[in-house]
Amino acid sequence: MLDQFDEIDSKEIDLPDTVFIRDIESRVFQAITIKCLSSIEGISLIEGTLIDNLFGREGLERVKGVYVEQDSKSHSVNLKIELNVAYGISIPEKAGEVQTKIIREITRLTGLHVACVHVVFKNLIPDKELERLMGDFKETPEERLGESGESRNRNDDLNEYAEEF
Repeated sequence: MLDQFDEIDSKEIDLPDTVFIRDIESRVFQAITIKCLSSIEGISLIEGTLIDNLFGREGLERVKGVYVEQDSKSHSVNLKIELNVAYGISIPEKAGEVQTKIIREITRLTGLHVACVHVVFKNLIPDKELERLMGDFKETPEERLGESGESRNRNDDLNEYAEEF
């Protein structure tokens, strides 16, 4: 019988006419999320770097890729996070790691239930070889060949113009 009274908050008995309300702004959830993401290898936010956002170099008001929706009736929060992932990393495993870390930290720090963490992988963070190949695909075959039909390097073009200035 006494066990049921262990769950009652003593503030409700001591101050029966007081209503305890707490609001948490979206920026708090964004900051917690960015802190969690900064400790996970192989991902980045869709714009800017995690470190820049973490240290406030771009300001949390301009954080892109972390969207928060709170439900005050059910005391829960839904998050949508847009990320880039490094080439070669298992996307399902990385999504699970991101979701688990964010859920644990937000629940621990805010006391709110995290109803949903929707992770959207928007782009790949390419390795050097993939960057080189992607650059080759952007040029047309005519651009890759000079006027004489010989293969030209982009650096040759840049050096040619650099000397003029």
